This record gives sequence, structure tokens and C-alpha cells, in this order.
Amino acid sequence: MFSALTRMSLVSRIIIAIILGVAVAIFFPEFAPNLSLLGDLFIKALKSVAPILVFILVLASIANFKVGQSNDKIKPIMYMYGAGMFLAALSAVIASILFPSTLFLDAAAQGDFQPPGSLVQILRNLLLSFVANPVTAIAEANFIGILAWSVALGIAFRHASDTTKICLNDAANAINHVIRLVISFAPVGIFGLVAVTFAEAGLDTLASYAHLLAVLIGTMAFVALVINPFMVAIVSRKNPYPLVLTCLRESGITAFFTRSSAANIPVNMDLAKRLGVSESTSSVAIPLGAAINMAGASVTITILSLAAVYTLGIDVDFTTMLILSVVATVSACGASGVAGGSLLLIPVACGLFGISTDVAMQVVAIGMVISVLQDSTETALNSSTDVLFTAAVDLAKK
Repeated sequence: MFSALTRMSLVSRIIIAIILGVAVAIFFPEFAPNLSLLGDLFIKALKSVAPILVFILVLASIANFKVGQSNDKIKPIMYMYGAGMFLAALSAVIASILFPSTLFLDAAAQGDFQPPGSLVQILRNLLLSFVANPVTAIAEANFIGILAWSVALGIAFRHASDTTKICLNDAANAINHVIRLVISFAPVGIFGLVAVTFAEAGLDTLASYAHLLAVLIGTMAFVALVINPFMVAIVSRKNPYPLVLTCLRESGITAFFTRSSAANIPVNMDLAKRLGVSESTSSVAIPLGAAINMAGASVTITILSLAAVYTLGIDVDFTTMLILSVVATVSACGASGVAGGSLLLIPVACGLFGISTDVAMQVVAIGMVISVLQDSTETALNSSTDVLFTAAVDLAKK
């Protein structure tokens, strides 16, 4: 029985954990609170590894970004990647305003925190977080400070020796290994979280998860079918939908099931060749997109962070949400190659509003529960956009 479970995919094990957790909550509600330790341990493990993950991953990603690409089509594609992620995050902000989500969180973990009352105070806190001591930022899980230092050091390391860059890559791979180990225990933690949450809140929890998932998938569909075609139309100056639908059909569907942009690179390369994209462009832009082009991650980070904001009753204006869109865009670039990468970067965005790491990690755990569909849809959007933007720019310049 145990060996059969270990051979199952993580998604299958998470589904089983959710079903068992709900069953325990329904049939043994008096026993369910005893399972809280499983969820607490899982959240604690995520909380412990997240700061060093963000620091090393973003640093290594920026340091290894190839400088001085000669192909004149790469820069416009990079601009489209960046603009696409920002517009995806902005779409998520608007979706969250129109369809606000609230979660069942242990708000007591927030402590005596008083939410910032104005944009000036938020910007002040943001600037102070940026200049925090890097060691203190990691120790205290100040994700804004961690992000600032990782970006600064990543830029500084871009011109370092190849040996140094290899060391940074090795460090990133080591952190990825630890993360995958922690994520492998997700079904156990989710089992405890679901059992306790459903026992306490009942079917209201299910409705909350369904609403959150609907907002996430709906926003990603809007990005894929409205935002991306709009950008492609500006570049190509013709009807974008034949190209958009081809990319969604031949790249998005495959990525939905593989749940990996990196694993979908061969599919995208083959599709780009059939679309007539020059190999000199696709061989650079598509692998690079698989590493940094994460529109779906921008959506996930933004919506789940704002769900925490609404749950805690923090008032934010639209200007602050624009800042959140920028933070989500930069954070999303570091989501590549990590199991649950976009979820583990949620604390970075939550830090903008002073939300404690304890609460942010509860949001991450909720994201794990709905990740069965969220992560697949996110990957489909990410990967199909890689080949879409590459083809749009290359074919427009021919």
C-alpha cells in the first residue's frame, strides 16, 4: 500500500489527502483538531525554507541572465515578457477588486500588527524594508529586503566569472532539492489542514476555495484570451487569434498536464519551427521564457496576497495595488524550476502590506490545496505565452 502511494504523482496524493481530510472532518469532527500538528509542521517547514529560497533563487536567476545577446529580436521579446507579466498582475488586481476573496486564516498569528493607514506609510515601510541588513532580512523573513538584496547582488554577479556563476547555480539547485523534499510532504500537511479547517468552518471552507479557484482560473483565461491577443495584435498588426489559439492548443494543453515550463521547451521549440520562427530566435527566447516569463505566477501571487489583505481587513488604495503588481512581476521571475514556486513567493508580496510570515504561510498552504488545478492552469499560461510572444515578434520582423 505504502509503495503504491509513493509511486503516485504528487497531484494524486494531494487529491487523496483532501478527500481523507474532508472525510475525517465529517465523520470524526471531535478527532480532527488533534491533526493540527501535521498542518503546523508543514507550514513551519515552508516558513523556514522560504527566505533563503527567494534570496538564492532570484540572485542566481539574475546572475546567470545572458548579457549582450546579439539577436535584435530578443530584446523586444523580453519587453513583451515583462509587459505581459505586469499586465497579468494588474488584471489580477482588478479581478480581486471585482470579486474579492476571503480565506479562513488564524489571524491571531498576525500578532499586534496595525495595518498601515496610508500610501505614505506603506511606501515608508517599503523603503525601510529595502535597505534592511541582508542577514537580518533573511533571519526575520523580511521578504522585501530579501528581494532587494537578491536583485542587487544578482546584477553585481552578472559579470562574475563562470566558476562563480556555476557555484550560484549549484546553490540554487541545492535549495530546489530541499524545497522538493518539503513539498513531498505536502499531502500529509494538507490532510491535517483540511481536516481541521473543515471541522471548524464546515462547507463554508469549500465555498471559499471554489471562489478563490474560480477567480484565479478566470483571470488566467482573461490574460490568455484578451491581454495576450491585445499585445500580439500591437506587434503583428493583424488578427492575433489564429496564432493565440494555436499556441494554447499545441503548447498550453501539453503544459497543463506536464505542469512544467522547462519540460515543455521541446514542444515549444517544435511548434516555433512549424510556425516559421527562425531557430536563432527560438533557441534563445523560448528557454529564457521558460525561466523568467511567468504571467500565471504573477496572477497567483497577486490574487492570493490580496485575499490575505481582504481577510485581515487591510485597506489599500489602487496606487498601492500598482506597486503590488510590480512586486508580483519581479517575484514571478524567480518562480521557475521550483515545485510550488509561485506559492512560495507569496510572502514577498504579503510583506508589502506588513502581513506576518505566519499568516502568509497559511495562504501558501491554502494555495497547495487548490494547486491541483491552479498550478496546471498557471503552467499552461506561462508556457504557451513563451512561444506566442516569440513567434509574434519574429514573424512580425520578417
